[in-house]
Amino acid sequence: MTPSDEILDIVDENDEVIGQAPRGEATARRLRHRCVFIEARDAEGRIFVHRRTATKLVFPSHYDMFVGGVVGAGESYEEAALREAEEELGVSGLPRPEPLFRFLYADAGHTWWSAVYQVRCELPVSPQVEEVAWHAFLDDAELERRLGEWPWVPDGLEAYRRLRELRAG
Repeated sequence: MTPSDEILDIVDENDEVIGQAPRGEATARRLRHRCVFIEARDAEGRIFVHRRTATKLVFPSHYDMFVGGVVGAGESYEEAALREAEEELGVSGLPRPEPLFRFLYADAGHTWWSAVYQVRCELPVSPQVEEVAWHAFLDDAELERRLGEWPWVPDGLEAYRRLRELRAG
């Protein structure tokens, strides 16, 4: 099965399930679905940052300060957060990611309910080569410096903006 064939729950503006569709169709038809974003920090508190591979269906070759992805049909946000964090970081035995907030992301081509989490990853990472073209753990100041220099996934930037507001407030 390819990522485009993965079945997703399609949700309404209140995040209630109204149907199901393959991921490729959901993307092509701009059907609202669910995603998780997990901020992963290492033992020193640095943030895992990566560049997506050129083969990604959405936002190829862009940088991201979150690991994560789509929530599968019938899967909870919590289950998806742990699964996606372990898959993308290439680890097993992570603590359960801590939920922070949810928001509805929408731009001209995409829309999804987004659940944002944080997790401490003190294990050595071995990211999936199918998902991650480059990675590093950056401190907060270095990440801030790179925001204007690198092409970032727009949904991750929105989640990051909201996370900074939450922490500042």
